[in-house]
This record gives sequence, structure tokens and C-alpha cells, in this order.
Amino acid sequence: MRILLIEDDRTLCDEIKERLTSWSYQVFTIDDFSKVMETFTETKPELIIIDIQLPKFDGFHWCRLIRDHSSVPIIFLSSRDHPTDMVMSMQLGADDYIEKPFNFDVLIAKIQAILRRVYRYSTETSQLRTWLGATIDLEKNEISYKDHKIELTKNEAFILNLLLENRNKIVTRDALIEALWDDSRFISDNTLTVNVNRLRKKLAEIALGHYIKTMVGQGYLALDEDRDHA
Repeated sequence: MRILLIEDDRTLCDEIKERLTSWSYQVFTIDDFSKVMETFTETKPELIIIDIQLPKFDGFHWCRLIRDHSSVPIIFLSSRDHPTDMVMSMQLGADDYIEKPFNFDVLIAKIQAILRRVYRYSTETSQLRTWLGATIDLEKNEISYKDHKIELTKNEAFILNLLLENRNKIVTRDALIEALWDDSRFISDNTLTVNVNRLRKKLAEIALGHYIKTMVGQGYLALDEDRDHA
């Protein structure tokens, strides 16, 4: 698996690269921080690790640009202790957020969980689902309805697919967290809320947002009924 590491602290960058290489990952780093997109295009990574504070432009800027072209998993690193940074990263489509200083075992566990979830899930499940007249392409992470096409992040597609596998049944928050990140100890409960809200907002573009229901104190469910009679 190819990992693009976007980190300007050379000492930390070298240490992360050494650790990841020892786990048999192929790691690419950035020399010119004005050419992040060029490096991304050339290396075609399966996962990106990106710091928030960078020369030229911050990590949020590059995340926006990458998300315009790809749904590749993204993990943010940050030395800033601001909850708004985590919320912002999730809203931009990041898959996880790690505060510095961090334990390398935790970083490795998160990387393994994301890669296992994203790429094993992509190859082992049916790639197309239909729901209330819409078609969900799990390979492309897209929803199509009439002339509309909506792009989802891998997290959003995974959440929607899990809810649709249990249509009209409540999927608990704990079950979603466990399925998404394999080990809920590494994940903030707020991260799930952000992902679901972002998914619901996208679904609202094709009048499906209100078919994802929040069951207070329990979890979420996807309704499966005629939209004209909902």
C-alpha cells in the first residue's frame, strides 16, 4: 500500500516514514510544499497522512483540493488542541484525526483499520445498491438519481451501505463505530455524528436526507418506503 505523508517537521516525517516502511508500506513525502497536488497525482496513494500546519497552505486547503478529485482515505495530524480543527477535518471528508504527540502503535492501528475497511470492503461487497429510486455505486462512492450525481467519501458510503443493509432497523452508534473503525477506543463519538450529518446533507440534495433518521439515545436507521408517501 502506498502512503503519501505530508508533514513539514523533517524529524517527525523521517520517523513516521521509517516506522511505516518497517510495516512494509511504501511511503512518499513532500519536498516542495507548493506541489502537493503534483506529488499526489504522481504517487497515486491508497492513504494520505497530512499535518494541518504546513508551509504555503494549510492541510485543510490541500484536503479540499484532493477531495475534488479523489475519495482516498485521509488522516489528519495536528499539534493544535482545538475541537474545531477536528470538526473541520471531518467536514472536509477526512477519515480520522490524530493529535500530536501520538503513540505510533495507535497510528499504525488506525492506518491498518482504515485500509482494511476501505479496500477489503470495496472488493468483497456488491458494488451497486438501489434505494428509493436512487442507485448507490459503492465502487465509485457515488449516488445517482435522475440527472443528479452525488459524490460520497468512503466513510459516508460505508455508513449508508451499513444502514441500507439494515433497512427500517436501528443500527446503534456503537455498531457503526465498531464497523467503521474496528476499535471504538480510538474514535471520538462526535466523529460519527459529523459523518452522518454530512451524509444526510448530501442526501438532501435528492430529497433523501429525511429518510436517514436519528433515534435519540440509540442510533440511526434508513427508511425504505415510497418517497411519494413518506
